[in-house]
Amino acid sequence: MKFSSFAVLSSSSALFFAGTLAVSLHAADQSVSAFADLKSAKGQNVSGKLEFTQEGNGVHIVGQVHHLSPGKHGIHVHEKADLSAPDLTSAGGHFNPTKEEHGGPGGEHHHAGDFGNITADEKGDATVDIAIAGLSLTGANTIVGHSIIIHGGVDDLKSQPSGNSGPRVAGGVIEPGTGS
Repeated sequence: MKFSSFAVLSSSSALFFAGTLAVSLHAADQSVSAFADLKSAKGQNVSGKLEFTQEGNGVHIVGQVHHLSPGKHGIHVHEKADLSAPDLTSAGGHFNPTKEEHGGPGGEHHHAGDFGNITADEKGDATVDIAIAGLSLTGANTIVGHSIIIHGGVDDLKSQPSGNSGPRVAGGVIEPGTGS
């Protein structure tokens, strides 16, 4: 009798642990994500939405930006989630927890927030699809709670401290989740 009670308990325990493992594996499949709804700097009409997904040791950013001037525009994560200044300077400088010099995202030395450039077509629309290694949506190098800024000009990927990319034309606070 004790043996069959033990067998029933073992079967129940095995089912419980199998169910817990299945839930845990399903949760592991769920990716961590964040988003930023873009707002224009004063005098601009830029709009768009960016989505951020944790992928391995980095972050993948996708989305659309509208009403830019045609051509390349610098895009960076900035220190603060404060977009209260009309020119968006309240967002502070580039996110740079490792105290590196400014550079391109693939360069040996660059700010963690250096994303390079996006290109707007002749209608002013830009498709964003950037993967940046070394960033996270959780933990020490999280970009959640910071802002993403799009500049009016090309980031030359070398000038200090910010790539000579011109005024800030749009920005968005990077928030957890997928947004609306």
